[in-house]
Amino acid sequence: MAEIKNYTLNFGPQHPAAHGVLRLVLEMDGEVLQRADPHIGLLHRATEKLAEHKTYIQSLPYMDRLDYVSMMCNEHAYCLAVERLLGIEVPIRAQYIRVMFSEITRLLNHLMWLGSHGNDCGSSTILIYTFREREDLFDVYEAVSGARMHAAYFRPGGVYRDLPDAMPQYRYSKIRSAKALDELNGNRKGSLLDFIEDFTKRFPRLVDEYETLLTDNRIWKQRTVGIGVLTPERALNLGLTGPMLRGSGIAWDLRKKQPYEVYDKMDFDIPVGKTGDSYDRYLVRVQEMRESNRIIQQCVTWLRANPGPVIVENHKVAPPSREAMKSNMEELIHHFKLFTEGMHVPAGESYAAVEHPKGEFGIYMVSDGANKPYRMRIRAPGFAHLAALDELSRGHMLADAVAIIGTLDIVFGEIDR
Repeated sequence: MAEIKNYTLNFGPQHPAAHGVLRLVLEMDGEVLQRADPHIGLLHRATEKLAEHKTYIQSLPYMDRLDYVSMMCNEHAYCLAVERLLGIEVPIRAQYIRVMFSEITRLLNHLMWLGSHGNDCGSSTILIYTFREREDLFDVYEAVSGARMHAAYFRPGGVYRDLPDAMPQYRYSKIRSAKALDELNGNRKGSLLDFIEDFTKRFPRLVDEYETLLTDNRIWKQRTVGIGVLTPERALNLGLTGPMLRGSGIAWDLRKKQPYEVYDKMDFDIPVGKTGDSYDRYLVRVQEMRESNRIIQQCVTWLRANPGPVIVENHKVAPPSREAMKSNMEELIHHFKLFTEGMHVPAGESYAAVEHPKGEFGIYMVSDGANKPYRMRIRAPGFAHLAALDELSRGHMLADAVAIIGTLDIVFGEIDR
C-alpha cells in the first residue's frame, strides 16, 4: 500500500480571514496542521526607505498607513523619536491630548480586532456591534484632523491644533424628520470633550453587550479555549509584546514600565491572562478597552480644567500661528521654510517605543544633521507575532488556523513596511 504523504495548501492572500495580504503555505496531514510558512512581500510599502527621501514632517503621514487600524499610535512613536533628537519638551496640554487620542486609537484597534476575529470564528453580529462604536470614534478623529482615518494630527513638538469647541452635526435631509435629527445630534451639541465624555459613559455598557455575546458563548469558547497556547517563557523568547505577551501572564506594559508623556499620572491596571490561549488573549483585550476608557475619562477631566499651548513655540520645529503670519513677514518666512526645506535635526540617533494596541511599536532614527533622516527603522509588533504563527498552529486543525491568525491581530501595512 502506497504511503500517504503530507500535502501543502495555500491559505490566502485572497482568503477573507487572512487579514490583509497574508499568504500562508500550510503543510497538512489530513486536516491537521504540521507546519505553517508565512510569506510576506505582497504589500511592500517601503516606508523605511521613503523616509530617507522626505523631510521629517513629510514622513509623518506615512506612519498612519503602517498599521492603518492604529493610526495615531504610529504617529506617537515617530514624534517621540524626532523630539528626542531635537531635545525639546512638549507642552503638558499636548501630552494629555496625545495620551487621550492614543487610548481612543487603542479602542479603535481593539474594536476592529474583536469584530473581525468574532466574524472569522462565526459571529457576524459582533462585527456590526463594534463598528457602531468605531463610527463615533472616527467622528472624533475627523473633528480634530479633518480625516476619519489617516489623521496626521500628532506633530513633532505637540499636536496640529487644539481641540475644537464644537462637534460636526448631522444635517437635515428628506429621509430624516426633525425629531430624528435632534436625537442623532443629542450628544453633539457641545464641544468635542463633551462628546468624548458622553462616549466614555456609554462605552462600559456596550462592552458588556460584547461580553454577553461572546464570553460565555459555547461556540466561541470551543473556537478559542486551548487554541494557540503560549507559555510565558516561549512568549518572551519569540519576542512577543502587548496583549500577546500579557495573555501568557506577563504584566509587561510600556505605559507602566517605561512611562512616556503623562501615563505616570494615569490610574489604570494591566490585565493579564493565565493560560496563554486565544480565549485569554480575548479577555485581556476586552479588559484593556475598559482600562483605556478610564484613561480617556481622566484626560477629559484634566483637559477641561487646564487650557494652554498645544505645540512648542520654536518656529524651526512648529509653524507660527496664522495671525502671526499675517502681521509679521519673518514669521511668514519661517512658515514657508519649515514646509519646503523642513527642520534640521541635530546629528545623533534615538529610539522611541510606545505601547501600541498590538504591542511595542518602536522607531529607531539616525540623523546626520540634515533635513531628512539618514536612516529610519520601524519595530513593528505584528512582525514578531507573525513569526510565532508556525509554533502556535502546529497540531491544530485547519479551522483553528483562522482563529490563531485572528488572535495575533496582524495588519500587513506594518509587517511589510
